[in-house]
Amino acid sequence: MTTIRRFCCNDLLRFTSVNLDHLTETFNMSFYMTYLARWPDYFHVAEGPVMGKVEGQGESWHGHVTAVTVSPEYRRQQLAKKLMNLLEDISDKIDKAYFVDLFVRASNTPAIKMYEKLGYVIYRRVLRYYSGEEDGLDMRKALSRDVEKKSMIPLKRPVTPDELEYD
Repeated sequence: MTTIRRFCCNDLLRFTSVNLDHLTETFNMSFYMTYLARWPDYFHVAEGPVMGKVEGQGESWHGHVTAVTVSPEYRRQQLAKKLMNLLEDISDKIDKAYFVDLFVRASNTPAIKMYEKLGYVIYRRVLRYYSGEEDGLDMRKALSRDVEKKSMIPLKRPVTPDELEYD
């Protein structure tokens, strides 16, 4: 059995090997500390962290999954699903967001399938999103505030990273 709890500073020293997973984006220590300080409700750990934030304005107000990673030895136990559900609940019930979004490598078929099972759709393709080389997929899931599910209507054309809105 695994307990899901808030991430703490000591966890930064424990999950380095998870962060080195080739499918996980790597961030520096100050990036993690910023998330921990600004969005502590969106940063949890089981045997792998989920890290996110809330951002946007108006109908673009949304929860964003910055990273969700599960150590290889703990995969296939639905930990990612539990962590995602936690972040979605915070976005929906506490911050009253319209949707949750995340970016995933276009080549990461297992993650894409998992997110689709969780109700996410591919909203748009972002050309050369990862290190200026690999395309990313912006996936979204509408929350209860988006009654008409407008946030999930896919764009018809790919975008470039400079066309993304960051808040």
